[in-house]
Amino acid sequence: MQPYIGCSGWSYDAWLGHFYPANLDRKEFLKYYSQVFDFVEIDSSFYRPPNVFMTKRWASVTPDNFRFTAKFPRSITHEKRLSEPDKELHYFFDVMRPLRRKLLALLLQLPPSLTAKEGLKKLEGLIHMLEPDFRYAIEARHESWFDKDVYKLLSDSNICLVWSQLDVIQTPAELTSDFLYLRFIGDRSIDEKGFGIVQKDRLIELKKWSDAINNAKDRANFAVVAANNHYAGFGPATANSFRKMLGLKEAVWEEMKQKRL
Repeated sequence: MQPYIGCSGWSYDAWLGHFYPANLDRKEFLKYYSQVFDFVEIDSSFYRPPNVFMTKRWASVTPDNFRFTAKFPRSITHEKRLSEPDKELHYFFDVMRPLRRKLLALLLQLPPSLTAKEGLKKLEGLIHMLEPDFRYAIEARHESWFDKDVYKLLSDSNICLVWSQLDVIQTPAELTSDFLYLRFIGDRSIDEKGFGIVQKDRLIELKKWSDAINNAKDRANFAVVAANNHYAGFGPATANSFRKMLGLKEAVWEEMKQKRL
């Protein structure tokens, strides 16, 4: 199983002097990040879909072995609640196409208020609208989705049920596709200004999830792991802790090297 372990997003000014060199220009963030990690989750597409110019640039400034995932816009999941998303889907697929070769999956994050009773039929309809050029993952945030009928629907379409570690809900480690996707999310209690240092000890949780991945390594072709700053305070450090638990070499960046001198 090929692991891809990185962060949810890269455009964080609070990483300057902690992950990025203190004087690094923001337009160089992704290029620098992609020299340290081989994967990133595009979180910003949830709030505002990028344009083709942006996705072409992201593809061009990252190495050939670098990989992305991208979140569906909230206009589809939270505003329309999966109803009649034709226009938004068409635009999203078009702007993601320049990244297709580097895309591991597109992530559909459902709102916590969307139950399976309301959303299951809508999801069935949306699945038929998905372009076959991409892989897909779905993150449910209401416990009603953790049900055998949902698992069957996703398995039949080779759509990954995302494993999520939030403070209010934990997804069961159910494998519904030929890859797995794990997200370390946490809560919103850590201020964005403090995103450059670890503020919460999450090692026990990380160990539990590393065991779950090891248990699935013979059943999945690859694993995607995205660490959010809100989880422990500093996404790169969380990603590194998890890399070490899986027996992988830790990622090293310039600011880390300087502190070791």
